[in-house]
Parts: sequence; structure tokens; C-alpha cells
Amino acid sequence: MFHFENLTLVQFKNYASATFSLNERIIGICGNNGVGKTNLLDALHYLCFTKSYFTRDTSNIRQGNQGFRIEGHVNLFDEKEKVACILRETGKKEFLLKDEPYTRFSKHIGRYPCVMIAPDDIQLIIGIPDERRKFIDTILSQLSSEYLQNLIIYTKILQQRNSCLRSITETNNRDFSLLDVLDEQLMIPGSYIFEKRKIFMVGFLPLAKQLYEDIARQPENISLFYNSELMDLSYPELLKMNRAKDLVAMRTTGGVHRDDLELNFNNLPFKQVASQGQRKSLLFALKLAEMEILKNEKKFTPVLMLDDVFEKLDEERIGNLLERVCLLNDGQVFITDTNAIRLEEKLIKLKRPYQMINLNND
Repeated sequence: MFHFENLTLVQFKNYASATFSLNERIIGICGNNGVGKTNLLDALHYLCFTKSYFTRDTSNIRQGNQGFRIEGHVNLFDEKEKVACILRETGKKEFLLKDEPYTRFSKHIGRYPCVMIAPDDIQLIIGIPDERRKFIDTILSQLSSEYLQNLIIYTKILQQRNSCLRSITETNNRDFSLLDVLDEQLMIPGSYIFEKRKIFMVGFLPLAKQLYEDIARQPENISLFYNSELMDLSYPELLKMNRAKDLVAMRTTGGVHRDDLELNFNNLPFKQVASQGQRKSLLFALKLAEMEILKNEKKFTPVLMLDDVFEKLDEERIGNLLERVCLLNDGQVFITDTNAIRLEEKLIKLKRPYQMINLNND
């Protein structure tokens, strides 16, 4: 089992200083807009991922201050752990586990798996491919430190290759020796990332489709596909084929950084034909599939954070969602809502112990 037992915030966003005891598995957080519901969830996200879900670090300092501290106590398999993220006045960021600082923050990723669902996440359905790649990479990075390291290496070499392409084009220097070296270097992590994504999708996509049908409670013709040029071409073939185009564009036009997760409804792009309720249901299905995969691999359930998710959902879909995340799931769940009465009514219906944090009273 994995759950947070308490959380302390100092100079973080709208909190000057606050401590929250997290006493139950199901925790509702209510309050008016602007009182800090989402900020509380984001603080928990910091302790899982070493960073904000929404913004860069300096944007999270309380106005008038020069740094912040987030500290939590975690129960992981009945072992108590203290975890803290500190942004110093100097701008230096520190992340500590059991009072020991990490030398590399990436080493922490995956220790405390968590899944966040927030209003802007609808971009996962209707937005650009970057959103869906980031989603896939976030899951795989929590599952495998090797995947995360390959992703970091790939991103670094990709930046170097793009810089090299710009230099060749701008100076009209036809010496491609450095570009050849960068191509060789890019292929290694690129091929690894592609193979891991391809294997992952075999289990993930059918699960997401099944979860969508469970939430909708009716059969709907949706299809999900992993779209990558590398399905048909090897990495050397792809880079060779695109080199002339890359030089004109001054960037790398093909590779795993261009992959996408294709979402269709009745054989048409999902974002074009699906209703708002259907879009939100698919978002939940993808996120709950993420949670299921993490649970199966980690052998314990991730923390789930639902930020203002009830809007644009009918009562039946809300009920189906809460049944799945609160009754068919044994992990800790945080749910925010501006409407305290609505949230409490939903939690009472579950007939499970829960805790309500009302930020309007603080």
C-alpha cells in the first residue's frame, strides 16, 4: 500500500504555511475557486514527480516570497518515509528522501506513482500530438528508469542534431560528418524508445478501450492506434530518407518525437465528432488505464488525483467514474470540487470512509 499521511506547505502558491492531515483513503477537497484546491494536489504531484503538473518552479512561489518548501510523510508498504521539495531563495532546487538529497531528480521518478486528471487534460484528446506523447512517456518513465534515461539522452541528442542542421543550412557548409555521428547516436535511444512504446501499446490500448466502454456503459465504435513512421521504416532508413527535408526545415522531421496516439470514433477523428461527455469519458479511460498498468507493474496502487472533473459529465458517468476509482480501486484518491454539497453527496453514496477538507473554513 502507498498513501500520503500528511502534507506541509510553506510559501507555496497561495499558502503561507499550512499542514494537512490526510486520514482516509478517499479525500474530498472543496472550496471556492482560488482558495487552493488545485494547489494542494499540485504539491502532492511535486512529491511524486519532483515538479509541478502545471507550471515552472518559480511560478509556484507565494507572492512576496523567494522560495518554497513542500514536505510530506508517506506510508509505503508500512514503511514511513519523509519526502521534501525545496526551492531556495537562490533559485536552487533540492529534493530529499528521508532527509537525503537526490543527486539526480530522475532517480525519484516511479517511486511514488501517481495519476492526475485535471480540466486542461482534455488537450490529451483534442490537442496536438505532443500532449499524447508526453502522456505515454510519463507512464513509461514511471515504469522504467532505463526508459526515462533513454528519453533524456534522445532529447539531448535531438537538440544537438537540430542545431547542427541549422548550422549546415545557414553557413552552406556541406560537411555532413558531424551530422552522420549525431544520426548514429540518435538511433540508439530512438530505437529503444520505439520498441518500448510498441510493446506497451499492445496491452494499454485494449485496456483503455474497455475502460471507456465501462464508463459510457454502452457500446461505442472507438478505435485507438499507435502511429509511428518506424512501424514501416528502420531508423537508418528514416533519417536517410528525411535528410534533404531536415536540412530545408533545419530540424529533425522524423523519429519517435513525432509519434502519436490516434483516437477515432466511427472511423473519424475523435476530437471532431465526439461530444464533450464522450471526450471526457475517453480522457478518464486513458488515465485509468495508466493507473491500472502502473498498479500491475508496481504491485501497489498509485495515488489518483481528480481535479474538478464533474463538469460536463452527466450523473450516470459521474457515478460510473466514482465507482471505479473509489470502490474498484484500493489506492488513495483525492477529489476536488467547488460544490461541497455535491461532492459530499457523491461520497456518502459510496458507503466508504472518507475525509472532507473544506478550504473555505481555513
